[in-house]
Amino acid sequence: MGRLVVAVAATAALGAGTARAEQPRATVEGELSSELRASIAQAIGETDKPIANRFEARRRAREAGENAIAVLRSEGYYGYEVLPDVSEQDPPAAIVKVTPGPRFTIADPQIQWLDPAPQEGVQMAGEAVMGLAIGGPGRAVDVIGAEGRIVAATQKRGYADAAAEPREVIVDHADRTVRPTYRIAAGDLVRLDGLNVVGERGRSRPEWLERLAPWRPGEVYDPEDVGELERRLLDTGVYDSVTVSLAPKDQTGPDGLRPILVSLSDRKAKTLELGASYSTTEGFGADARWTRYNMLGRADTQALFARLSTIDSNLGAELTLPHWRRPQQTLKAGGSLYKKRTDAYDESGAGVRMDIQRRFRKTSYVTFGGSLDYSKVDEHQQAHFNTLGRDVYTVAGLAAGALDRSDDPLDPKRGWRLELRLEPTYLLGDENLAYLKVQTQGSMYVPFGAKARTVVAARLKLGSMLGGTVEEVPASRRFYAGGGGSVRGYAYQAIGPRYGDNTPVGGTSLFETSLELRQKIGERWGVVAFVDAGAVGAGDFPTGDQFSAGVGVGVRYDLGFGPIRADIAIPLDQREGDPAFQIYLSIGQSF
Repeated sequence: MGRLVVAVAATAALGAGTARAEQPRATVEGELSSELRASIAQAIGETDKPIANRFEARRRAREAGENAIAVLRSEGYYGYEVLPDVSEQDPPAAIVKVTPGPRFTIADPQIQWLDPAPQEGVQMAGEAVMGLAIGGPGRAVDVIGAEGRIVAATQKRGYADAAAEPREVIVDHADRTVRPTYRIAAGDLVRLDGLNVVGERGRSRPEWLERLAPWRPGEVYDPEDVGELERRLLDTGVYDSVTVSLAPKDQTGPDGLRPILVSLSDRKAKTLELGASYSTTEGFGADARWTRYNMLGRADTQALFARLSTIDSNLGAELTLPHWRRPQQTLKAGGSLYKKRTDAYDESGAGVRMDIQRRFRKTSYVTFGGSLDYSKVDEHQQAHFNTLGRDVYTVAGLAAGALDRSDDPLDPKRGWRLELRLEPTYLLGDENLAYLKVQTQGSMYVPFGAKARTVVAARLKLGSMLGGTVEEVPASRRFYAGGGGSVRGYAYQAIGPRYGDNTPVGGTSLFETSLELRQKIGERWGVVAFVDAGAVGAGDFPTGDQFSAGVGVGVRYDLGFGPIRADIAIPLDQREGDPAFQIYLSIGQSF
């Protein structure tokens, strides 16, 4: 009996759902192209309410006819014939009969510049961007879009107050043409003054803000400069909100210059961030970061940070100065005490570092810097005695760069990325050693389908130490592979040569590669299949017998700003001490 009730209820629900299925509000009849028919049908729309009587059917037919006329005119069909009608059936149906007629074409588009007219070069630029081809379809959207481009081109060349007056469009049924005439009031040429901070000034120094402006007083207004100043302020990360705009015309100074209005809202002066993590191979971890913002009045960030974990613990401080000496250039300086406990070595020490990063896009940059460290390294396996001894001073330089031409930093679907890192290093201990550490990584993303719901992603990473051998380079500075950011399926440092007691050796060369197939399911979920491979060698490049691979699958859930990922991977070259599988959780795609 219970099964019968469920079946009847399900059947009733299915029937109700069918009865409420959406239908076109009116049927479109006539000889139309598939594109035009689809546009008219979309404008008419659908409904799940059935027609009750002929009065309702006639009302829907009239509304459908008005929608059809709007589409025809927007597409350049001005000689149309549209007849609303009602069928004779019961219940009646709304019908709209459409005869589009010939499509009208563009003829002789003109720009009428109202007094005072702009410079001749500006007038030529307006005509160049108009983009209306004589003989082309007289579509309304093209006519309106041309007007917007003319105004934008005029403003771009210094006429900030440029605006369009009511345009005149003649639709000539005799020769089936559309003749638009645009009436543009350019106004006066605008030259810029300095900044005028409105509202609460906050903690930022006015002279520092002035140096960020990408123009000099007296230069001609360019909306791109105003937008660039806003981007520079937002990039610092010390403001909750930033608004940059040209002052109204009535605020023009006696020298004829107009200031730029800047409104800033400082974020909280101090923040405390806490975090925790756990991994079956790396154990528990806890993080704390205390940050002060804009204390020096130039969008600076000062931070104290600490991390306590099984593998990597540190305590340090950092100062960040964005737009240091020039826009888009950031100075970072800091120091830390650190302690590492890995399967290959234990290291404790202290270091200071400084670098200057020059950004070209949000995720493309070049970096130059240097560091000085003192560390004490205890290698777990003394099969090779390091000639430098346990106490080592390290002087290292840094030259790095990245080009990012992908479409999203956390969930890329198309494009590519390329990174290069050079670290000239000089080690001082019982003996001295100089070498160059080189690392490069590239990735590519190939979408399939119009909405890129299927993506093939590939990654390749190479590393080499020029001038150093495994016996000479301390264990803490060698290459290692394995883990969530390397070759999944293997524990941290698990890939590569090992000593007899299973302690990782590390190497002077590195190879890693990954291939992923990413498939979106629905609006939020996705699945991934992947294969990773890697090797660590003692020469300039790993040999064939040193390679290991892992395979796995994963799920993704889109949080809106990026996906959260969960991967499970198994090693294909499982050795003694390796777990049967590894699980990884993090924010963002694996690469």
